[in-house]
Amino acid sequence: MRNPLLAILSTGLQTQRDICPNLPEDATGLPTVTDAPCRNCGACTAHCPTQAITLSEDTQGTVVALDRGRCLGCNHCVAACPTRTLVADRSTRTATHTRTALVLSNRATAAAGTPPSAYPFHRSLHIREVSTGDNVSDLEIVASTNAVFDVARFGVHFVASPRFADALIVTGPVGRAMREPLLRCYEAMAEPRIIIAVGASAISGGLHHGGYAEANGVADLLPVTSFIPGDPPHPWSIIHGILLAMGRN
Repeated sequence: MRNPLLAILSTGLQTQRDICPNLPEDATGLPTVTDAPCRNCGACTAHCPTQAITLSEDTQGTVVALDRGRCLGCNHCVAACPTRTLVADRSTRTATHTRTALVLSNRATAAAGTPPSAYPFHRSLHIREVSTGDNVSDLEIVASTNAVFDVARFGVHFVASPRFADALIVTGPVGRAMREPLLRCYEAMAEPRIIIAVGASAISGGLHHGGYAEANGVADLLPVTSFIPGDPPHPWSIIHGILLAMGRN
């Protein structure tokens, strides 16, 4: 039998030291909006499957608004944009405290809401995940617990029961059939408690938005502390959103 200590010493450290680094060059990430003038050709809106991009006019020209809460990260808009008003963003620090902060524009915008005034779980956080139908985001959450990303080093642990949880991580579009189970899970938690929405489906419904199942995300049902965009978000983006909810980022 191989000596476990020798195996550890020969394997070396697998955990990434840099916290929430940018994605490598061969990755695309989410799109972002630049200040390059847009000529309102409509190519980006025509290619967006979730209507995450809107174009309007003001005295300075075309206003481009990108809602990352609806964005799937397909980057078809980036490929179609002839003016590079929309480009790929490789940052993994994409989470926000408020829903409005996920809407990016090529114009100066007003303050996008107020972050929490207190963070009761600054040192540690126990999380119960509730999946309402988004397996890819579920898998990325699982990946955040592996030896490479190691979310546990930040005092973050996943628990089996909401009675032991400080936070609910919600994935999926939260259709009508999942509302009652989600609310029962939330009500079983002790105060204080927080909600973290992971993925475009949990934030806005994504591709399911406006459908017959009324699957428009969790924000209309429960108060969300941290929004993590993407479909699915990268494990580092998930960790960034968790740390944001803890007041550590």
